[in-house]
Amino acid sequence: MKKLIPCVLLLALHAPRFAAQVAQDTTAVWTAAQDHENMMAQLGIRKLRPGPSGNESASNHANYDETTANPYPDLPPVLTLKNGMRVTKGASWWNERRPEIVEDFEREVLGRVPRNAPKVTWTVITTRPMMVGASAAVGKQLVGHIEGSSAAAVDIQMTLVTPAEARSRVPVMMMFGSGSLTPPAGRGAPPPGSDPPAIEQLIAAGWGYASISPASIQADNGAGLTKGIIGLVNKGQPRKPDDWGALRAWAWGASRGLDYLETDSAVDAKRVGIEGVSRYGKAALITMAFDTRFAVVLVGSSGEGGAKLHRRNWGEAVENLTGAGEYHWMAGNFLKYGTAESDFGSRNAGDLPVDSHELIALCAPRPTFISYGVPEKGDARWLDHQGSFMAAVAAGPVFRLLGAKALGTSDDYKKEKMPAVNVGLLDGQLAWRQHDGGHTDAPNWKYFIPWANRMLTGRAG
Repeated sequence: MKKLIPCVLLLALHAPRFAAQVAQDTTAVWTAAQDHENMMAQLGIRKLRPGPSGNESASNHANYDETTANPYPDLPPVLTLKNGMRVTKGASWWNERRPEIVEDFEREVLGRVPRNAPKVTWTVITTRPMMVGASAAVGKQLVGHIEGSSAAAVDIQMTLVTPAEARSRVPVMMMFGSGSLTPPAGRGAPPPGSDPPAIEQLIAAGWGYASISPASIQADNGAGLTKGIIGLVNKGQPRKPDDWGALRAWAWGASRGLDYLETDSAVDAKRVGIEGVSRYGKAALITMAFDTRFAVVLVGSSGEGGAKLHRRNWGEAVENLTGAGEYHWMAGNFLKYGTAESDFGSRNAGDLPVDSHELIALCAPRPTFISYGVPEKGDARWLDHQGSFMAAVAAGPVFRLLGAKALGTSDDYKKEKMPAVNVGLLDGQLAWRQHDGGHTDAPNWKYFIPWANRMLTGRAG
């Protein structure tokens, strides 16, 4: 690697020429470390702050002291235009404020989907009857071939499973998963006394489900940024600072999956939801925020980069997402907010033009369920449930403006009290529930399905 990247300072002086030459000559061995250094060079960054450690015995352990958790207590106002005018009508939100927020997220946080993003052509590879628990179903294995990808082999893997006895089109939950009709090895029957798997609950409730493979869209590492859909569009070259990261690419792939579902006669395309847990919880929230065709979302344990406020100093932080291990999720420009030394000085989370409450607000007024699980060692604190609840409360004014019901009794995210574990706020389009099942959303499905039915049809079942 030393031969490819002599130092960050030299890269800063020669970044464009270096990036093109190295990508052309060494794409096959292009590493995440090289890609990370290249992006720093493009931005003129010489040093990044290290992210906090989840190991509480480490010298740089994460903060879990609420008295120091809010160094930037004032969030960007969600209903104030950049010219200072207050948004008081729905039309102003849709036509003026929402586009401002989208632009900030695309430029500084998540990256832009390129205008030349290719078309996806879907093919049903196989259709077969199957049993999902005690329910008869019909399963379809699909491949979404991306034009021009014969050499790069970018083919999106997705399945669709619908109840066999359905008499009309059914609602469908799309989930970031394996993209295969065959369950992953090692997943047998749930432990005695636990809830049935989500897919069994969905089919039994008259829903269908789709499983889409994020790995078939874009690899979950920095080395893969010159490959997958991002690399395909960039012709194998490294990203520019406002190019899309993996989270936005996964969300784009989910939208292409919805393109297919809109053509399938078994699916009620007006009632398609999206779900994911952890990094895929982030992707699910982003999918819902940017594609208004999705009707409902279940956001599972999404943490930093998802529902958690960037401005919170608690657990995982912005600096974790700007480091070499996770930066590929974000736009290159996001690295600026973890900067210690650069051509433009230093920046931090307080300098971000947007925060996660505005990402949640982009989902309004569609039903949005924020889910977290406890306990799992370190998880309840690392993911910052409190910061995510604050973000959901702060998104409330947009839901209310658009005629939807938000969380709690006020929009004061500094004072509204987070409910206890296993106590949900499920009576509005913006919903919240923590459960005691760990880093999963499995225990919340039995609450999510009747809530989603009620929100989408007015009936619980």
